[in-house]
Amino acid sequence: MKSPLLESEVVHDILGIGFGPSNLALSIAVEEHNRSLPADRRLNALFLERQPRFGWHRGMLIDDATMQVSFLKDLVTLRNPTSDYSFLCFLREQGRLIDFLNQKTLFPLRVEFHEYFEWAAARVSHLVSYGSEVVSVDPVRGDDGEIASFDVTSRDPSASGTTITRRARNISVAMGLEPHVPPGLELAERIWHNSELIPRSTRLADEGRPVRRAVVLGAGQSAAEAVDYLHRTFPDAEVCSVFAKYGYTPADDSPFANRIFDPEAVDVYFSAPSEVKQSLIDYHRSTNYSVVDMELIEALYATAYREKVAGRERLRFLNVSRIRSVDPAADGGLDVAVEFLPTGEKQVLSADVLVLATGYRPRDLSSLLGEAAKLCLRDDGDEIRVGRDHRVETVPEVSAGLYLQGGTEHTHGLTSTLLSTVAVRAEEIHRSVQSARVTV
Repeated sequence: MKSPLLESEVVHDILGIGFGPSNLALSIAVEEHNRSLPADRRLNALFLERQPRFGWHRGMLIDDATMQVSFLKDLVTLRNPTSDYSFLCFLREQGRLIDFLNQKTLFPLRVEFHEYFEWAAARVSHLVSYGSEVVSVDPVRGDDGEIASFDVTSRDPSASGTTITRRARNISVAMGLEPHVPPGLELAERIWHNSELIPRSTRLADEGRPVRRAVVLGAGQSAAEAVDYLHRTFPDAEVCSVFAKYGYTPADDSPFANRIFDPEAVDVYFSAPSEVKQSLIDYHRSTNYSVVDMELIEALYATAYREKVAGRERLRFLNVSRIRSVDPAADGGLDVAVEFLPTGEKQVLSADVLVLATGYRPRDLSSLLGEAAKLCLRDDGDEIRVGRDHRVETVPEVSAGLYLQGGTEHTHGLTSTLLSTVAVRAEEIHRSVQSARVTV
């Protein structure tokens, strides 16, 4: 039996599911919209986040890792360059603006950008309910059959599963991606996804447990960063990087290629035929997927060469290879069978840790949306149909809005899951909600 609404008379204009950078950007757009308006014209917004506090890829906040997008692609600047929620305003408040400018870089430390996100999230904390895990979304059907709102039920994990239901005219789903684990492998004490790299490594170091060999599977930026981090963190360990390529592929961050992340490129992609969409994804995968910053590639190669000269090679690259099996070893570690693809030759590595830097995948919306998912229209490829304003196309009787922030690469291109257009997307969703509100 469902719990009653938090406040029976409250119907939120926007209810966000998840509170990562995407819905954080939307919450700021709402907050800035409401600043100068009388109470009766303000948007009533609330965002639900299952974590107890704001966090964005905390497990990969390596101390010297930098962002791969310009600081100008922050939460607000591309939408409103005068916003006091910008990264530059954050730096000024922290007393680091001049110091940052003196670095002559567009790419802040990842740790610092996360600090910026936390700063912005704290300023809109009145719009967020942390520790709220959404368990269902149910359409609310009126006497005339129209569905003008949704009931969103969330559970507080720390309160014995107590649930609460809230009603909203529009929902913004931004749950982020979930770690991808290759078939045949399962996460365990000694097998991690790279999203847990820092806390798991820290725990091993704190416990004083020896790490003689660590294996990293993957060929992208996160894999290369994990290899470098483990090599530095465990100075006595051998670190083996396993990937199917001959070598790491440099990321294409050239000016013309980067235009694929421009807001205008989203317009072009959205209106293109399906075969052109696929071509654009194929042509420009090297801007985002399974690629590594050239600076890191060169640093890893230099490290491997220095070790070869010194006669103690701790950094090994097992290229053109795949992991065929992982079995528990008698000593509590792992036996990792690696096959060299050109010859089929196999070797078994005795490892203490296996890190799966195997990327992420979109979360299953059907399990979250439940009955509401049946109202969503789908294309010939069984993908959810989404409008240019990020609003899901639904059956005619639905007037409530369901917006997706992420999981829309098939309609909006490579920027779907990236930070490049979060500010612009927030503006587009905010404008769409406002437009629908005015016409009601």
